[in-house]
Amino acid sequence: MKTILVPVGSSKNAKSHLQYAIDFAKAFGAKLYVVQIYNVYTKAGTMIKVDHILERESKAFLEAHVASVDTKGVEVITKTFKGKLIDTIEKVCHALDVDLILLEPRTNSIKDEVYLGKTSGKIVKRTQIPALIVPEGYVYKPIVKMLLAVKSAIIRRDGALQPIHSIKNQFKAILNLLLVKTPYHTEGDFELNDELKNMITNTTIAESPTTFQAVLEHYKSHSPDLLCVVRRKRGFFSKLWEEDIILKKDFHSSTIPVLVLSGLK
Repeated sequence: MKTILVPVGSSKNAKSHLQYAIDFAKAFGAKLYVVQIYNVYTKAGTMIKVDHILERESKAFLEAHVASVDTKGVEVITKTFKGKLIDTIEKVCHALDVDLILLEPRTNSIKDEVYLGKTSGKIVKRTQIPALIVPEGYVYKPIVKMLLAVKSAIIRRDGALQPIHSIKNQFKAILNLLLVKTPYHTEGDFELNDELKNMITNTTIAESPTTFQAVLEHYKSHSPDLLCVVRRKRGFFSKLWEEDIILKKDFHSSTIPVLVLSGLK
């Protein structure tokens, strides 16, 4: 894991989130891109574009933001981009060869009941880039125990488990597996390939209507420092992703970081 991207919004948590990102990047010797994306507007009643003004102000904001924390020798690069959020994020991640996006749950929302705000929700839901959601105010600490929750262990996509590999190896962490038998269970779903089998310490099998509900029932007994789930069209967050906003009352593990992997298939 060599390149990490941190999108910056206007939340009150932005400073502590950036500090976590720096501490996390330092553990891997990774480069950190701190970015802000803005839309292009025209001044009302004129044809004068003000995107150059927005770019200048955004760049100044990012530089002041980075100056407000201890970079601890990490290479931190600030960049601003104009365009639509998801398209731009994906293009930037591809161009910069980003391994992971570090997201704060609410980049703009100020509602206390919100866990994952609209901007972060869009990024997690609509991109295929591995994302680490870090709880508000969460202070960096080495990851000792990881919990991977899946309803199917079938892996067809090359590199799908790379973020888990990197984190497990860096911290010498324990990886436990929660296999969830849902009503849509098919033969072979619980057959682990050698790659995954060699990473797992303990396996728990649970029966539940959804992976999401199984996680709510089991994650506390595992006491993980990191919850790992898989992004699917109708997967872990399907109950929650009808809207981009996710409420705390609907997602009870909002006290630990959540690693969202791209699809395994």
